Amino acid sequence: MSHTIRLTVAQATIRFLGQQWSERDGKRQRLFAGCLGIFGHGNVAGIGQALLQEELRASANGAAADLPYVLARNEQAMVHTAVGYAKQKDRLQTWVCTASVGPGSTNMLTGAALATINRIPVLLLPSGTFATRVSAPVLQELETPYAGDVTVNDAFRPLSRFFDEVMRPEQLPSALLSAMRALTDPAETGAVTISLPQDVQAEAFDWPAELFDERVWHVRRAVPEASRISAAADVIRSAKKPLIVAGGGVHYSGAEDVLAAFATASGMPVSETQAGKGSLLHGHPQLVGAVGSTGTTAANALAAEADVVIGIGTRWGDFTTASRTAFARRGVRFVNLNVAAFDAGKQAGLSVVGDARESLLALSEALDGWSVSDTYRKRQGTLWRRWDKAVDTAYNPSREVTDALADGLLTQATVIGAVNELSDPRDVVLCAAGSMPGDLHKLWRVRDRKGYHVEYGYSCMGYEVPASIGIRLADPTRDVFAMVGDGGYLMMPTELVTAVQERVKVIVVLVQNHGFHSIGSLSEGLGSQRFGTAYRQRDEASHRLEGDVLPVDLAANARSLGAHVIEVHSRDELAEAIAAAKAWPSDGGPVVIHVETDPHVFGPDSESWWDVPVAQVSELESTQDAFEDYATHKQGQRPLLAPGETS
Repeated sequence: MSHTIRLTVAQATIRFLGQQWSERDGKRQRLFAGCLGIFGHGNVAGIGQALLQEELRASANGAAADLPYVLARNEQAMVHTAVGYAKQKDRLQTWVCTASVGPGSTNMLTGAALATINRIPVLLLPSGTFATRVSAPVLQELETPYAGDVTVNDAFRPLSRFFDEVMRPEQLPSALLSAMRALTDPAETGAVTISLPQDVQAEAFDWPAELFDERVWHVRRAVPEASRISAAADVIRSAKKPLIVAGGGVHYSGAEDVLAAFATASGMPVSETQAGKGSLLHGHPQLVGAVGSTGTTAANALAAEADVVIGIGTRWGDFTTASRTAFARRGVRFVNLNVAAFDAGKQAGLSVVGDARESLLALSEALDGWSVSDTYRKRQGTLWRRWDKAVDTAYNPSREVTDALADGLLTQATVIGAVNELSDPRDVVLCAAGSMPGDLHKLWRVRDRKGYHVEYGYSCMGYEVPASIGIRLADPTRDVFAMVGDGGYLMMPTELVTAVQERVKVIVVLVQNHGFHSIGSLSEGLGSQRFGTAYRQRDEASHRLEGDVLPVDLAANARSLGAHVIEVHSRDELAEAIAAAKAWPSDGGPVVIHVETDPHVFGPDSESWWDVPVAQVSELESTQDAFEDYATHKQGQRPLLAPGETS
């Protein structure tokens, strides 16, 4: 008879999770770095008690718990912290997140969506109401008249790559094993959710001892089919003006060096998505930078001319394709290298399903000796030098621009330039929402493969502060610069308290422009006159939000949360603040650099477009003009249906 161990469902869950490892290329690491959580009546006596018990067991032996616990301040934010950590670890490690019944659990929904959209693994343990329903309806329980078994946790189903609800102890082993499979699957990963009713968490059961043995989950490198590589090589050889679009899959597979060698040998220019930025480091002769709606003029000019586009590890979002206007050449063909067949099949492309590194190695061999023309190489260099000069101008604006600014204000591009030039090459810049991601995509010069971290699959306001904690925990040898506007900061500043608690040094560059910079300019471009996008008091005469700037002191707010705050009012003061932040003790907690910028001064234009519909009829002349412009751009959209196969 098999040996058994009597534990509650929660105790068994925590003990199991502490014994899970991932492995790739012979290198293994713990799958879970720890557990982030906030306790309530749904999990305090279940998962909370189990974490305490494991912590005390380890402490009694003079060791740290296999699954250390970190108290977070917001359930959505703790998922962002886990995502930031997992992305920095190339998806080979992540965190567990636990929350209580009702609002605690549903607060994690936004984080779940973000993780799944970005293909980042994170394990969510939302608590549920009673499986027995003996006390129903209980506090925070959803009652629906059409179904007795529906709970708020069912909202996680469409947001998760795997979902299960453990209604009986016997169901736990299969749920846990299935969760590990999804978390370590490079093609199918994302948010994984196991819903745990509060009474089930506390229920005891005799578990097979083997459940708690150490388990190593192999993260596979899918090898592409030889016939697909051969077909892809045939399409690429036929091209006169090919363009590579490097996505996040390049980073997750560790294919940067292989891509650099491939681009050098073939001469093909390499453009980058947000997730793929840094696939080639600044200075590589084939790098032409960001592509699409937030792209460089160099990449977008080459995209417009390209006859073959090779997508590597990209899911082809609308910003990458400029809403299907970037690749304007009639009959342009696509070759898609992707570990996920779902993404590889987009744009009617020739599909090569496989790990990015393995696929590039095979394609390099198949194309050995082939190269684009010298003329095409020279054109890439000319376009890039022109763009790089524009970046220099944005980083260091002319006196005409600076003289026009109000006293003490900087441009957003100047702030980005100062951080880029004064940070160390290995430091990480982080952002997620507003106008900052677009400017970073265009302007930031990446000097290290892990130096750029922008979440743009969900572009979630509030991601920056909690995710910076995850990145720093993933690699304490790097400083993290979280670039965040006042709008994003106000969404989720509370995790500064978590950084203070854990003595995690993160550098938050808080850009105050009194409103939503990105949506303000978008609103203006769409004829909506920046309506509802500025942080203003209501004017007594017009009854509109067009009065004075709100008397809000975000620097004081950050101080009140325990952060060390530096306020700057000039480029020189900003340089001094960056140096001081770099010199701040590694265990000194968060530093916030507060700087005001002018929201009406923009970085260099990408000369591209993004499809956001405009009202077809309107009394406003501004909207009428915007619709005419919109209709013109719509004519440039392409179906991108040319077959990628050779005849």
